[in-house]
Amino acid sequence: MIEIQENIVQCDVLIVGGGIAGLMAAISAADAGSKVCIAEKADSRRSGSGATGNDHFICYIPEVHQTSVDEFVKEMKAGICGDRCDTSLQYKFAKRSFEVVKDWEKWGIKMRPHGEYEFNGHAMPEHMRIMLKYDGTNQKKVLTNEAKKRGVKIINKSPVTEFLTDNSGKVIGAIALDISKETPSIRLFQTKAIITATGIGMRLYPSSTPGWIGNLNNCPAGTATGRVAGYKIGATLVNVDYLWTHAGPKYMERCGKATWIGVLKGPDKKPVGPFVTKPTKELGDITGDIWQAVFDEKRANGTGPVYMDCTETDQEDLDYMMWGLVCEGDTSLIEAMDKQGIDLHKDMVEFGRYNPCLQGKGLQVDMNMATDVPGLYSAGDESGNFNAGIGGAATTGRFAGENAAEYVKNIDDFVDVINCKEIKEAQAFYSSLMEHEDGATWKELNLSIQQIMDDYTNTNKIRSETILKAGMTYLEHLETAAKQSICCSNSHELMRALESFDLLTMGKLVIISALERKESRGVHRRSDYTFTNPLMNDKFITIKKVDGQPKAGMRKMF
Repeated sequence: MIEIQENIVQCDVLIVGGGIAGLMAAISAADAGSKVCIAEKADSRRSGSGATGNDHFICYIPEVHQTSVDEFVKEMKAGICGDRCDTSLQYKFAKRSFEVVKDWEKWGIKMRPHGEYEFNGHAMPEHMRIMLKYDGTNQKKVLTNEAKKRGVKIINKSPVTEFLTDNSGKVIGAIALDISKETPSIRLFQTKAIITATGIGMRLYPSSTPGWIGNLNNCPAGTATGRVAGYKIGATLVNVDYLWTHAGPKYMERCGKATWIGVLKGPDKKPVGPFVTKPTKELGDITGDIWQAVFDEKRANGTGPVYMDCTETDQEDLDYMMWGLVCEGDTSLIEAMDKQGIDLHKDMVEFGRYNPCLQGKGLQVDMNMATDVPGLYSAGDESGNFNAGIGGAATTGRFAGENAAEYVKNIDDFVDVINCKEIKEAQAFYSSLMEHEDGATWKELNLSIQQIMDDYTNTNKIRSETILKAGMTYLEHLETAAKQSICCSNSHELMRALESFDLLTMGKLVIISALERKESRGVHRRSDYTFTNPLMNDKFITIKKVDGQPKAGMRKMF
């Protein structure tokens, strides 16, 4: 049996995930007087989707934008953030986003690297620009140092796998794996509140190079664990029927499409979108944000491929673009273009749509970033009813830290976790995977999940009740077989296997939610409900565990 460590880690607020949202939550909670611990799967200095940098940060600066917060929120809804967000949270974010920008600058992150706040990219002509251009290459190191200055305990190589509650349903602790050694052990946490910030849910669908699981545009270690752990203890999920897709260079998945200063064009070198005809660093080409399916549709009807054309970009803007790609963390992309002799003055780069992911689709939160489980909060890309990229992660992390710290002030004592039945159940299941002498690997499980999800639920294909239910049947059969056959020989393989089981659960929740949305809307297209129902314009699909079973519902945005 896998050993359970004797020493239980005790803290007022446990942060699950050391990405941007998690670090900001930890800093905020510590500033409010809480004893804080971060449990991070990798290393907080270089983990999460912001591991190697970013160059766009959504924020509202009144003196720069010279317009009302109402107009700013309107622009958020029209652009990359979309309308799958609660408006009240968007207003709260907008009003406080600038304070985060100022703090980041004070701490040593270059928020105005050229002397002034500059807003470029992800923008439409004659509209305000809401994306602050910054240099985030050192952001993880800076935020890690700021957390440590405040006494935050960071435990790396410690992925949390389950949340624990008492008989009243209140959060009291968590189960984690210690993967710092080849042989895993179980680490227990005793806490008064949890802020889960496990980022974008990736690896549910195949990448543009199926089989190469790590070729992803965001962190491949973000596998919906926080969403699934929250769901298991009664938290509501929202918007998981409505997946997000990114785009960028085909076959080498990298974020940063708005960093490119060019125009998306077809083989005839005519723009495929209506927004720009000439390269402009102020706008970029927002076609890929607004018309996410353009790459698939052009390929399907034979008028593609779609290329990013920078051949008309002047040298000054091209230099600015290459600097931005470094800030975004896309140095491997630059190296690949250099190695292959790609000359952007002459060569167009084919773009494609990437695999669907769970960015801004997940745990439902209120204005305090609290879920409907007492003591459980969520922040960043994991939250299901708000999304604003890295700016949103940083700002909602602050909200969650503040409110979790306030919550724990009213919790007198820690609750003993050692007798929680979930611990013994987890120990038995994890041990069984380590004890199987022969069987399939975690990678085979993950690839099987991706194949089923791609065939029966992908956003580039038509959905229907019969197709979705067939996918559900195959996932259920796969789960039964996998529990009996997956074989792990070390800590790393066990961690990946547990991630894959979380993805399998998440896949089933996606299907149940998609079945509940009886209409076609955006990337969710159904052959049995072909029209967009205006009565559902402000409706979100929810899913919650009730009496041990998933129950889908619907609620209005607030």
